[in-house]
Amino acid sequence: MMKGLIGKKIGMTQIFDENGRAIPVTLIEAGPCYVTQIRTPETDGYNAVQLGFQEVKPKRLTGGQLGHLKNNELPPLRFLREFRVKDPQVNEGDMLAVGDVFSVGEQVDVVGTSKGKGFQGTVKRHGFAGGPKTHGQSDRLRAPGSIGSTTTPGRVFKGKKMPGRMGFDRVTIHNLRVEYIDSDRNLLGVRGAIPGPKGGIVMIKEARKR
Repeated sequence: MMKGLIGKKIGMTQIFDENGRAIPVTLIEAGPCYVTQIRTPETDGYNAVQLGFQEVKPKRLTGGQLGHLKNNELPPLRFLREFRVKDPQVNEGDMLAVGDVFSVGEQVDVVGTSKGKGFQGTVKRHGFAGGPKTHGQSDRLRAPGSIGSTTTPGRVFKGKKMPGRMGFDRVTIHNLRVEYIDSDRNLLGVRGAIPGPKGGIVMIKEARKR
């Protein structure tokens, strides 16, 4: 069975093991997902499975998206994501539920989009220490300081850590343990935190770096 689902982050809570220890978990509404397309080396040049998640009204999608889903008689689905797999063992049109794909104790990778922080300075964005808090300093506390060298090289190197847009990046958290599964409510609980805000879309994959 293919190990992968699309889900929506619900938020964090805690559960207790048999010894009474509290385990911090993030709850994800994982699936149900539909197999919308299977990509093969013969037709696409690589192996992958495209999944669809979250039914919506047809007017929310374009004609092309509706036609793509109608090929396999699938409902209108808002989110489509690809999972690279060598041996998918699924067919187009299949429905995948969380209880069929994952089990408690497994290690998974979670891919999401981190929270956007907007335009931030170097102290928040890169952890700079800032200027001294004494010796007559009045307005340099959170300033980055000098950014260049002398005549050599006579310029600022590319990649210099500067203020700028922070967050809203694709982030992967590796080797999170599945602590909880509720098949009736399509809930998956993984130990620890995952990227993004509540309601953010995430991909749950089989762990690659076990």
